[in-house]
Amino acid sequence: MTMEFSPRERCLLALSRRKPDKVPKHASFTPAVYERFKRETGHTDPAEYFGMEPRHVGFKPLKELPDFSRYLPDDLPEGTHVDEYGVARVPGGFYHFTRMVHPLANLKTVRELEDYPWPDFTADYRHEHLEADVRRLQEAGYFVCGWVGHIFEIAWYMRGMERLFMDFSDNPEFAARLLDILTEHRAFQARRMAEAGVDCITLGDDVGMQNTMLMSPETWRRWLKPRLARVISEARRIKPDVHVFYHSDGWIEPIIPDLIEVGVTVLNPVQPECMDPAEIKRKYGKYLAFWGTIGTQTTMPFGTPDEVRRVVKERIETVGYDGGLLLAPTHVLEPDVPWENIVAFFEAVEEFGRYR
Repeated sequence: MTMEFSPRERCLLALSRRKPDKVPKHASFTPAVYERFKRETGHTDPAEYFGMEPRHVGFKPLKELPDFSRYLPDDLPEGTHVDEYGVARVPGGFYHFTRMVHPLANLKTVRELEDYPWPDFTADYRHEHLEADVRRLQEAGYFVCGWVGHIFEIAWYMRGMERLFMDFSDNPEFAARLLDILTEHRAFQARRMAEAGVDCITLGDDVGMQNTMLMSPETWRRWLKPRLARVISEARRIKPDVHVFYHSDGWIEPIIPDLIEVGVTVLNPVQPECMDPAEIKRKYGKYLAFWGTIGTQTTMPFGTPDEVRRVVKERIETVGYDGGLLLAPTHVLEPDVPWENIVAFFEAVEEFGRYR
């Protein structure tokens, strides 16, 4: 008889590249899909309803946003959301999509960066709850992930992607200081997550496109690799065995060895439209576990329920055959994903994902 593990035990084994009792699973929903979930099921907690093994903790928001009025237009429309970094998201006309306004777009000097009203992550009220939250979830049997966040993505959200890439060449002191400030924020968050005892820190930056990278691997190694290493080292200094989950959509194969080198242990999402999950497993499965692999450009929105089941079975056989797999759609489920495909995904993991 096969032993039944707790959700936490199942994830710890799988992400340590070993076989648990069955393949763990996860999915995230956009607001429209979450509303559909509530209508279809009468429930409010998808993780509980579908038996997802991971749970997530994070820092609390700022009690009050800084004054970003110097850095944003006066005529932002009603409904615009401004985040703690001063990035404004103007409502779009389609579901949850927005237009971004970059508050650092017109800055030129490092001094102007130093004068910017940066968010404070060190305030006790933002993180003093973490130990209790982690303990509660782990005692309930869940695998706990601590959200640490982005460096490159926040930098370009604030600056604008074209301007940031131009800074790499024309204003490198500005680019370096911007990235360093964000790295210090992420390092503090990583340290606090490790102190709180999370099982896994989650971080990442989208640096891949469909069949190439947003920047050359050499540019990534110069500007982002050492800063990612610094964040991971802060967590590992406190909790050496913490799992490190790194997310990037798209094709990032040239930097996978670098990610392993700096301490990443879980690669997400291994987007199958861009990289072959079975080939990535063959090349790097000795060093990495994989979280994702079910396409949200193809299988989930456009497949039939039977095709979803077939792909789930194939991924388990070609990527999860010896453990090392947490199955999930490769990104948040968008409104065009049929409800029947969501149900088929979870049912197929239960049907085909048992190790015997």
